[in-house]
Amino acid sequence: MQERAERWASTMSGASSDVGVTVAHADSWAGTGETSTLSRSAREDIENASLSRLATRAHGAGDRERDEEPDPFRTCFERDRDRILHAPAFRRLAGKTQVFVFPDDHQRTRLTHALEVAQVATAVARPLGLNVALTEAIALGHDCGHGPGGHASEDALAPYVEQGFDHAVWGADVTLQHLNLCRQTLDGIRNHSWSRPAPSTPEGEVVSWADRIAYVCHDFEDAVDARIVSLDDLPDIVTSRCGHTRGSQLSAFITSMIRAAMHTGRVGMEPPIAEALAEFRRFNYEQVYLRPESKAQANSVIALLRALVDRYTEQPTLLPGGDLVDPQSPHARFTAVSYVAGMTDRFACRQGVTLLGWDADRLPRGIDV
Repeated sequence: MQERAERWASTMSGASSDVGVTVAHADSWAGTGETSTLSRSAREDIENASLSRLATRAHGAGDRERDEEPDPFRTCFERDRDRILHAPAFRRLAGKTQVFVFPDDHQRTRLTHALEVAQVATAVARPLGLNVALTEAIALGHDCGHGPGGHASEDALAPYVEQGFDHAVWGADVTLQHLNLCRQTLDGIRNHSWSRPAPSTPEGEVVSWADRIAYVCHDFEDAVDARIVSLDDLPDIVTSRCGHTRGSQLSAFITSMIRAAMHTGRVGMEPPIAEALAEFRRFNYEQVYLRPESKAQANSVIALLRALVDRYTEQPTLLPGGDLVDPQSPHARFTAVSYVAGMTDRFACRQGVTLLGWDADRLPRGIDV
């Protein structure tokens, strides 16, 4: 142990090299073979020549609400992706429900869901010649507006927001607003849900499909892990057209989207595979999302979040920076909703115990406070 620690400590400053730069490894040889680099503008030119005709191009600093200088090396959409990755709202997805409140070690959270959506979306976008950086940015940011406790948080917070609480709209217009993301990135996040207007870019449309593909496949896998359903329960139309495993199902859906674009030039899915996806999703709704235990979980989430919003609206001094907010005012309500929507499952439940004085048995099941 001591030898390993000393060996690690000896690398503190890296190693010198014969070309005058510090390198990570004493025997490092790696390089590009060139002394010049590609500037952002040069990479934009390459991107412009290589992308498909209707793909979204990056230009300078990008179309942002607040003007800023372009990055010397990153395109505007790469910059957006990086900002989302480093945002606290993205990190907090690790503590937010996908299907199961406070999941076990192998079940998905909103964070792992976002990562899987990004994988599916880029697997489609790359062979279609679309902008992969924009696709990734939308996919990683698409659920940052979600509250704790899954979609039940939308029902919980809707009465406090004039147009209702939609995680997609809230994510783009409130949660990520301070990042000054490009218009195309925000549009893809705002409109990734199928009930919303179509995104303005093909990259956003790909993420809309990737979101559904990813959650249909992995939510079923998590439900099998939780012994709510079994592999044998899947409808025949799913297994016959897409296989029995998550890998085969993802492959079928992704490949079908690529083939559809090859034949038509449109973002979509071949009808027989799309039908299987729809039946897969319907099965999940009936057997997983709408089962009595899920409804009970949702009701607990709704009760908790509304109680928290009401308390913070009455006493905004409990909120960060709430000393100058008038109690019961529209501003107090908006600030309370923003704060509660940003909570992780665990933090919301702890607030239920410490702030509201709730007993643990009133909290959503599965939470360990």
